[in-house]
Order: sequence, then C-alpha cells, then structure tokens
Amino acid sequence: MMMESTGGRSILDFKRQVSMAIHIIPVNKLSAKALKGVIEEFISRNGTDYGAIEASLETSFQQVKNKLKNGSAVLIFDDETETTNIFPVDDPILKKLEAENDEFVLLK
Repeated sequence: MMMESTGGRSILDFKRQVSMAIHIIPVNKLSAKALKGVIEEFISRNGTDYGAIEASLETSFQQVKNKLKNGSAVLIFDDETETTNIFPVDDPILKKLEAENDEFVLLK
C-alpha cells in the first residue's frame, strides 16, 4: 500500500498548511510607510504592464493605491516565497485560489 509522505503530519494538517500558504493582507492594517514600500516594489518590477500609454511612477503609484483602498485590488502574501503581489479582485488566479481553499476568501 502506497502512503503519501507529509513529514509526519496528518493529511488534514498538511492540507491545512498548504491552504494557508497564501493570505490576503488588509491594506488598512499596514502603516503608510509599509504600504508605500509594497506598492513601489510592485510597480517597479520588470514586465509590469500599464497598457498602451506608459504612466509615470507617481501616477502608477496612485492608481495602485486607489485600487487597493477602494477594494478593486487586493494585496496577497505568499508564505512559501515570502513575497507580496497585487491582483485585481476579478483576476482568475484569485478565483481559482478561492475555489480550492476554504480559508482563502475574497471579501467583496
């Protein structure tokens, strides 16, 4: 009989750990300085696409901040990679995470 290896943990504990690997971070819980740093890091990444017209860093910063504040985007923290990311709330990736993980719930 083949058994799944979970490092001595039960399958339920292992699944619970996996499902908790990604968290939505409420932006109102961050200091202004922390939020600024997260947004600046996000907009400075290579390959970030702002559409046909390139926006200034300040404009991009304000757009992302406004989306986070008004709830049309969410801040995600990934425990495994120890990174943050920002997604529109209607992003298919978030919908998939929500469908696969009971504890991952998008607040609407």
